[in-house]
Amino acid sequence: MSDLDLKGLFQKHAKALHSFLLRKSRDPQLAADLTQESFLRLAEQGSGERIDNSPAYLYRTASNLLIDHNRQQVRRKTDQMDECELAEMDSGASPLDDVTAARQSLERMQRAMAELPTRTQDIFRLNRIEGMTHAQVARELGISDSSVQKHLARALAHVMERLIEASEQP
Repeated sequence: MSDLDLKGLFQKHAKALHSFLLRKSRDPQLAADLTQESFLRLAEQGSGERIDNSPAYLYRTASNLLIDHNRQQVRRKTDQMDECELAEMDSGASPLDDVTAARQSLERMQRAMAELPTRTQDIFRLNRIEGMTHAQVARELGISDSSVQKHLARALAHVMERLIEASEQP
């Protein structure tokens, strides 16, 4: 796709795509970001397979980006607590036993992760710690989405197995 074609598509569809995303997200900044990202994906796709219906591709991409964003928000639990909820929270520190138990659990998890192949560790870190979506991890590492999912499943199963083993020991 030439720059001229892309510019024409942007001029013709950007406002409508932004409105579509704004209705779905109710966030003007997010709608603007996802609109730009949709056109960026279309531009990147231009050198690959031929796209027969560019507007449909844009709307599908925008919808998928919004879904990914919403999933990421849930995963990160970024919903803000209001001041009343914050005031009700106990400001006291955890008892020493709770802190010690949490540190031990973290150490067991780190040891279990260290037993995994480097690629699996990287995928786990990018997805679970840095909050990247499966698609973002796949692009970052140059692998397929299904490969990301398989590595994550393997990592989670291994870590859970190790944590269960540790909890069963006296």
